[in-house]
Amino acid sequence: MNPSFWENPQKAKDILRGKGDLLRSIGSWETLAKEIEEIEILLEIAEVDDGGESKEAQGKLDGVEKKLRSLELERMFIQDEDPCNAIVSINAGAGGTEAQDWAEMLLRLYLRWAERRGFSTDIVDILAGEEAGIKSVTFMVKGEYSYGYLKVETGIHRLVRISPFDTGKRRHTSFASVFVYPETPDDVVIEIDEKDLRIDTYRSSGAGGQHVNKTDSAVRITHLPTVIVVQCQNERSQHKNKAMAMKILRARLYDLEMRKRAQKMEEIHKGKKEIAWGNQIRSYILHPYRLVKDHRTGVERGDADNVLDGDIDVFIESYLINR
Repeated sequence: MNPSFWENPQKAKDILRGKGDLLRSIGSWETLAKEIEEIEILLEIAEVDDGGESKEAQGKLDGVEKKLRSLELERMFIQDEDPCNAIVSINAGAGGTEAQDWAEMLLRLYLRWAERRGFSTDIVDILAGEEAGIKSVTFMVKGEYSYGYLKVETGIHRLVRISPFDTGKRRHTSFASVFVYPETPDDVVIEIDEKDLRIDTYRSSGAGGQHVNKTDSAVRITHLPTVIVVQCQNERSQHKNKAMAMKILRARLYDLEMRKRAQKMEEIHKGKKEIAWGNQIRSYILHPYRLVKDHRTGVERGDADNVLDGDIDVFIESYLINR
């Protein structure tokens, strides 16, 4: 009702968005409370004459517990960027074909995880290995709180297995790094001076038909002050590839600024390890036994195949709740 409310459009937009988030949150809890009331009524009926009401109540209770778990997780998302889409980069570590194959396995893991949650994905740039696997890949995951969930995966991932590329059937250890950035929110302005950019075009090396492979449609942008390099080759148009590369660059610069701010509060997070080779956050052991262990939370899973197929929610949720 304040006459001056719209004098600052950006502030008004932030307030309305905050109001919408609060109303959605309140609505979710009120719906949950009504469902619990329905369960109580069913149980009261079942105590007098159970005609299947107890079974129905159990089914509803299972659904309530799942919704409650989801709402509890949402309370863990306290950063402004958590609701954003995620930009994920995977890079193979040292080890040639073995590490590149592991990087591709991780790509499949995250694509399957996103599919399970109903999120959409879009591979922005991918560099294939010489024999198998991939050297690096960048892809977007679009869905509510996709960054909030996937930021947990930032770090080094270690694989131990009998190598399918070793004729001697020896055990190998491979590493791959995962970095996750939030897509820059529309209301965040990242100033980029054109003079600070070096833009190169090149011929796409990936699939996409004759047009993509025969024209210099792929774009690589180097931000000279920070030496951040981003590239995109998934679109047929050089213009579209440049637009996507700029979007990723803004996200990287935004993330860099957020990290600089976080460093000022580093004493609060004394247990936080630097992301570097040897500081793996999770190990996937396929030989001599099968086990996936998160080194930050201690959570273990013996069904490694399901984990590699994208079933990683237990690791993500445990970290979010216990951090």
